[in-house]
Amino acid sequence: MLENLEKEFEKIFSELKVLNEYLYKNPEIGRKEFKSSKAHIEFLEKKGFKVTKEYVNIKTAYRAEYNSGKEGPCICFMAEYDALPEIGHGCGHNILGITSIGAGIMLKEFINNYGGKIVVLGTPAEENFGAKVDMAKANVFDDIDVAIISHPTGRCHKKSSSSQAIEALEFKFIGKTAHAAGDPYNGINALDAVIQLFNSVNALRQQTKATSKIHGIISNGGEAANIIPDLGVANFYVRDKTTKEMYNLSEKVKNCAKGAAMATGCSLEINNYEYTFKHLITNEVLSEAYTKNLEKIGVKEIEMSNSDGSTDAGDVSHICPTIHSYFPISSKDLIGHSVEFARASVTKEAYKGMKEAIFAMVLTGIELIQDKKLLNAVENEFNQINN
Repeated sequence: MLENLEKEFEKIFSELKVLNEYLYKNPEIGRKEFKSSKAHIEFLEKKGFKVTKEYVNIKTAYRAEYNSGKEGPCICFMAEYDALPEIGHGCGHNILGITSIGAGIMLKEFINNYGGKIVVLGTPAEENFGAKVDMAKANVFDDIDVAIISHPTGRCHKKSSSSQAIEALEFKFIGKTAHAAGDPYNGINALDAVIQLFNSVNALRQQTKATSKIHGIISNGGEAANIIPDLGVANFYVRDKTTKEMYNLSEKVKNCAKGAAMATGCSLEINNYEYTFKHLITNEVLSEAYTKNLEKIGVKEIEMSNSDGSTDAGDVSHICPTIHSYFPISSKDLIGHSVEFARASVTKEAYKGMKEAIFAMVLTGIELIQDKKLLNAVENEFNQINN
């Protein structure tokens, strides 16, 4: 089997590399990945996939399918390809998407014998307006048996674990302008409300759990020092280890804002400036199969990933069995969301890690198709947790 995988990988490696470097040189932020999604689609169509463009009315999303015509599970590889403002692919989504595409193409060469269906799902805007959230609401994952994604990281492979649920809250305080020296008593200071919000949140931290995270910025604090500002805006992320705990914490933060508005006489508007993501539930049976396949191809160092970040793959994991592993793109630790991380995504080390992740994803897919007991175990774990 490994010899066959090597042959199939060699057939497509140069094309994967060209596509990865094209995306690296043409970074696009979420929901504007027009060049990136077009490049993905053209490559998948060339390899025999039937592609639905602008999937679920998202202009840069797609669904690429290959059906063997024989009975078997539907295996989904999720592809991301959005970049970050200013620093480009500082999260490595260029090579993430290529890894999912490579796995889909290589598994395609085997399922004609084994049965089943492959879906490569193009999921834009993971960094802010995660398309997987919209897809989950549109029942996209209802016919998918397992969903797999592997994200680039630093020096070694990491198992899928969990991620934090997150809500992005915008607090807009509306006051009244006045001359700061001449008649401040006729004004209502919206910046004071923002500052009071931060003070209240900082006081709240003493009563939060170690898993809770609250971080924010002042995005609008006024225009001039001699004008009482009539508008103050703060943007916050609220995170916790489960979706329920995150919403409980979020209500406390909202109450801090309501108290600040009342104390200063401002009115208050609360909005979500980005999508809310649920926490990730790793399917441990599926994760263990993936890990064993990494070991089978000779990978020795595999660590557990941390759960401090957030991802829209969390929403997927509440609908179907899901794993979100990590593969190395460097021989050293890297800081995510950095120029250095982006540069690492097109190196020799990155392509080595990509290859290992692709092999593990394909081998896991083959196992799921061939071994009904494994597929049933994956489904049973999912049903026990979600029912």
